[in-house]
Amino acid sequence: MESLEFELRDDYIPLCDLLKYCGITETGGMAKQLIDEGMVQVDGEVELRKRAKIRAGQVVSGDGFEIHVA
Repeated sequence: MESLEFELRDDYIPLCDLLKYCGITETGGMAKQLIDEGMVQVDGEVELRKRAKIRAGQVVSGDGFEIHVA
């Protein structure tokens, strides 16, 4: 499993943007599709909102990846 750390520069980052910036998906469209399919969890719960606000302290995970947001 790939474990990454992402440093926030603002109060939050939309979930689909986080997946793209961390290289989990190549495009924002691919990130949205992954979220639509229920393949992404935020703090252990499936998240279906593409633009969910991800804040410092949260963990985003899925098949083969885990992102710790700081």
